[in-house]
Amino acid sequence: MRRDFCDGVGIARLLNATLVLPKFEVAAYWNESSGFADVFDVNYFIKQMSGFVKVVRELPPEISSKEPFRVDCSKRKGQFDYIESVLPSLLKHHYISITPAMSQRRDRYPQYAKAALCQGCYSALRLTKSLEKKANELLEAIPKPFLALHLRFEPDMVAYSQCQYSGLSPTSIEAIEAARGDDRKPWTGEAARIWRKRGKCPLIPNETAFILQAISVPTNTNIYLAAGDGLMEIEGLTSIYTNVVTKSALLSGEDFKSMHGNTKAALDYYVSINSDSYVATYFGNMDKMVAAMRAFKGLYKTLFLSRRAFSEFTSEGLEGKQLMKALWKVHKEDFVMGRGSALPDCFCEFKL
Repeated sequence: MRRDFCDGVGIARLLNATLVLPKFEVAAYWNESSGFADVFDVNYFIKQMSGFVKVVRELPPEISSKEPFRVDCSKRKGQFDYIESVLPSLLKHHYISITPAMSQRRDRYPQYAKAALCQGCYSALRLTKSLEKKANELLEAIPKPFLALHLRFEPDMVAYSQCQYSGLSPTSIEAIEAARGDDRKPWTGEAARIWRKRGKCPLIPNETAFILQAISVPTNTNIYLAAGDGLMEIEGLTSIYTNVVTKSALLSGEDFKSMHGNTKAALDYYVSINSDSYVATYFGNMDKMVAAMRAFKGLYKTLFLSRRAFSEFTSEGLEGKQLMKALWKVHKEDFVMGRGSALPDCFCEFKL
């Protein structure tokens, strides 16, 4: 959501449009119901965007009863031009909603749009005061120094990947099958082998632990687990790395128990940015944004574990010390300044 909203800021400036604060979609799986103002400091954002993009909290009365004209940009391929493709709809309907295009080239934005996007992402979006206070409370409670590990192995995520796994517990298998639905059947046969070899399958926690050992992360390392509820097979990690802490263990007050998924994710985001090192088992939106922000702040030790390398080596029959040595060679040069792809590197260097 943060990434899409950053894109929305840049697009609004490109189109010389007024930006309406978004309403978050309800996520059925997490029973989510929090809004933009539950996560971000609205007054601060509007003030910081003054002179870049006009922002309003609500629609003006004359169009508040209308449904926006929806422009779907998500499936566009190649270079996408918002001025050519979206501006005509805005001028005609006056009120539109868009799905940002994943294929857009933000580095080709004109300077004024880059400035707005940079301001929105890196300077104007901050957590609410109460949420930032809770995030700092969590940060203080974590034993130092520590590694933040963004581990992805939840039922919906595994189901979405369409991968099959052997050796999972009956509870995990049942949870994955319940999350699959009819349109996410797992790949089988040669298609499954190719899919896995391309690095499309999430790492199981014990595979993550194996790679961490291969890259010489000591087993007594303090690890903060940045992960959502419902994480499966976690014993595969905690049986090897015994100093693993979670936000639910460190924050047990009633205010934490009443938090939604978005606000809990914001805690993970804040801690991950401010960790001594950050390791992700996936290359999702949060990972991209964390890496971009860590790079912007000049922080080092950001690493994405290679699912593709792990799959290729294991399919070749490597195991034990041979597998560890091969994984070490793949990762040894990557544990450096984060290179976030959520925004081009040039944005990190852009001075307002």
